[in-house]
Amino acid sequence: MTRIEILNRMAQALRDENQDDYLECMELLSKNIEQSVMSKARELVENQDSAILASRGIRQLTSKEKQYFEALIEAFKSNNPKQALKDFKVIMPETTIDQVMEDLENEHPLLNAIDLQNTSFVIKWLYNTNTYQKAEWGNITAEIIKELTSGFKELDMSQMKLSAFIPVPKSILELGPAYLENYVRQILVESLANGLEYGIVNNMNTATGPICMKADLTKGTANTEGDGITYTEKTKVVVKDFQPKTIGKIIATLSKNDKDEPRTISNVIMVVNPTDYFTKIFPATTVMGGDGTYRKDVMPYPMQIIQSAAVAENEAIVGLGDRYFVGAGMAKEGRIDYSDEYQFLEDNRVYLIKLYANGRPLDNNSFVVLDITNLKAATVKVETVTDAE
Repeated sequence: MTRIEILNRMAQALRDENQDDYLECMELLSKNIEQSVMSKARELVENQDSAILASRGIRQLTSKEKQYFEALIEAFKSNNPKQALKDFKVIMPETTIDQVMEDLENEHPLLNAIDLQNTSFVIKWLYNTNTYQKAEWGNITAEIIKELTSGFKELDMSQMKLSAFIPVPKSILELGPAYLENYVRQILVESLANGLEYGIVNNMNTATGPICMKADLTKGTANTEGDGITYTEKTKVVVKDFQPKTIGKIIATLSKNDKDEPRTISNVIMVVNPTDYFTKIFPATTVMGGDGTYRKDVMPYPMQIIQSAAVAENEAIVGLGDRYFVGAGMAKEGRIDYSDEYQFLEDNRVYLIKLYANGRPLDNNSFVVLDITNLKAATVKVETVTDAE
């Protein structure tokens, strides 16, 4: 299976809550990445040019990164890796997480379109929900200060943990720290991407992940266990075409925040399932120009159309990408732990790394959910005008 096929199957396993299938996909994914890294290593075995290595995805490590991954190799190779990692004193460099975040944005358009921040080792993050601030002439009063600071909210990063299992083949350890870093980084990127995209698109429960784009933030009920809030999905807007009047009405709902304050519209995105893109969105947004060539993704208002397997078929999400905030970072000690739980790979030891992450729409009017079940293909309207005599 190709990596795309594996990732699509992982997304389906998440939707079906099929843990066994998800773990099988993780095995397939790790083998796919292992083959990619080994193939790249064989190809570059004689080449020590850092620029060429970097162009093939093998980064020139900083001194701290090299120290960390060399020490990690020693721990992985020890007879008692659990004890070695327990005594491990070297912290994963922040630059490694920076690179993971950069790779996430480069390789996953949805994560590039939102406000994705590396929160490093911070577990409490302040964000501003306001898009419209009006200055007042005169003295600063308590009422004005209260209004200006009312938009600042706190997001607890420690509530959400993304756990990634890293099956490390012995063959990768023999290649050295640069290749181990590349392998670990790819595992982290794909694990984070799948977990984040699914949560960003679908999760309604604050106890199990970030609040998704589809959540109606005005309709939440406290969980019976007392550990968070479960929101309901926004009512879908049925659309049958992408004519200017239809799109204009959708964009108009985004033009004010949930306090009814106006804002400038920018960075509009539409997130759709890949199958729907080719069967519904592509026909509805592709037109032939006067020169006989076709133009795709043509919309009455500029927006980026993003494919994501996390989106269910027959629906689409339209909204302001930078009005969805996600923060991701690590525990301060940057620990990788040995795991006895998932021994589903031969000749590998399986390790566990935990990252903190959380996210939410910054206001309730940032995203609209569409029902595109009966979306029609684009048509060109031609009118015949007869000059009056």
